Amino acid sequence: MKFKLISSFTFLALFLSTLSQAQVKQVNISRVDIMANLPQPLQIIDWKAMALKFDNTVYDFNAKGRYWPMVWMDSTGKNFKEPTLGMYTAIGDVRQGLPHNKGMFHEALANMGAVLGATLVGIDKSKQQDLNYAGMLRNYFNKDTGWDIMMNNTAPEVALLGGGYGRDWWYDIYPNVLFYAVYDKYPSEPGFEMMARRIAEKFYKADSILNGNYKYSYFDYGQMKPMSTHICAQPDAAAGHAYVLYSAYKKFGDPRYLKGAISAMKALESEKINPTYELLMPFGAYVAARMNAEQGTNFDIAKMLNWTFDGTAVCREGWGFLVGNWNGFDISGTVGSTVDHGGYAFLMNTFDAAWPLVAMVRYKQEYADAIGKWMLNAVNASRLFYPQYMPVEHQTIPDLADVTKGVIAYEGFAKASTFDTLYQTLKAPVAQGDGPKWVPGQNPEVSQFSVYGSGHVGIFGSIVKETEVKGILGLDLLATDFFKQDAYPTHLFYNPYPAPKNISFKVAQTKSDVYDLVAQRYVARNVSKAVNITIPALKSIVLVSIPAQGKMQVQNKCLTINGVIVDYNYK
Repeated sequence: MKFKLISSFTFLALFLSTLSQAQVKQVNISRVDIMANLPQPLQIIDWKAMALKFDNTVYDFNAKGRYWPMVWMDSTGKNFKEPTLGMYTAIGDVRQGLPHNKGMFHEALANMGAVLGATLVGIDKSKQQDLNYAGMLRNYFNKDTGWDIMMNNTAPEVALLGGGYGRDWWYDIYPNVLFYAVYDKYPSEPGFEMMARRIAEKFYKADSILNGNYKYSYFDYGQMKPMSTHICAQPDAAAGHAYVLYSAYKKFGDPRYLKGAISAMKALESEKINPTYELLMPFGAYVAARMNAEQGTNFDIAKMLNWTFDGTAVCREGWGFLVGNWNGFDISGTVGSTVDHGGYAFLMNTFDAAWPLVAMVRYKQEYADAIGKWMLNAVNASRLFYPQYMPVEHQTIPDLADVTKGVIAYEGFAKASTFDTLYQTLKAPVAQGDGPKWVPGQNPEVSQFSVYGSGHVGIFGSIVKETEVKGILGLDLLATDFFKQDAYPTHLFYNPYPAPKNISFKVAQTKSDVYDLVAQRYVARNVSKAVNITIPALKSIVLVSIPAQGKMQVQNKCLTINGVIVDYNYK
């Protein structure tokens, strides 16, 4: 690896001709191995720009056009006697909007995801248009029912209209995962600390009651007892419990929450078959890596990553990460069912998998190559959810795409239409959505366009940035690493080409040293602006921008600079 300083005010402090020495051995993920090294056709869109445009367009109460605006004010005052925002789940959903169901039917998955996504790309959602959209999320905290956790709806009156609520466990847990991420960004928001503590208490007590057995359809957090219904058991709920409890431990320091997180992780790890259900398993892999690094646990990260990717789930048959090239389109890396109609990928699941998996690499850099390659595939393929990037011959309703205003995507795409009689002549990949099936005969065709999934775009927007080399992405490992300890800017770069490639790496401080987590050594010293770096073929680097001439210490396998951990696995 060669380095050449760009700025005339910097000088070459370290020259390395190879990375063959002291390299951290990379661990493969078999599902990623069969993805394309360089997916085709290759087109990386500006995800941050998409996130900013989504926020500016969707949060417009005066938006013009059929089915618009996408938001309204719900004044029913559930849980807190204050108005909250309503947001459509899908365009034109007949159950939603101010005239329907008292304006009460809206989902936390949409509302929280949109607030979090916008926040991640730099928008302060606590003071926008003279409204506090972050604070309005309080109404999803179901204290009126005694559950005292975040739920996907504000009240049970509308719960059976769709979106879980006391019958489908992941729907009850994930709003709390989302809330904790929002809380990290808005720690002073009135009521948030109270809600975060109560959620942690509920999850800790629930884990104690479950006592290592998460094989239930859901948990009644009001009666505090596990429940079994026609919906199959979801043991990966333990991953969601662990994520929330560990976040609570990092925030509040209560050792009970750490105990609960470890207990939940042990329950997850003890499963004999793949327990993946919807989207919680990647959070299990992240918590495993982070607690191993920070707490000295020894959870099996590889096991949880294989469960995440493989598509070998039993309850939710085939749920995992898709792999393939459909009629010239690489669709690998997207997330959903690997078996439904030959494969059915979903936008929200793909966005949200990046949240824990990219952040995980800082705690376990052995997965830099695998996650870098997966993200390139996922980021490239995800543009195909949007009608402006999918060829019209692969869309169910291309003639209605104008209604999206360029910011709302199809809910997913499949290898073949999942509608029994409609769109059967379309060839893969088929961009579509399930909205018309939710209210058969009433929901319009445009309900295939997913507002709730599109709102999570800020996850990609905060993590992904293109370099000057097409196909080499800069992935921000800190963007979605919530409640983290102090850390220096850390970025993953993966080279998908069969030859070395040069990139320019901009440093964070005026005078910076650059450390590579994969090589486990400094690769440049006293850089004032940027440094040219060569990435070996089909390999990754993870660069940390550190204040120059910092004090270096090594203790318990952790390399610290000026007291800040840089490398959790230093050898």
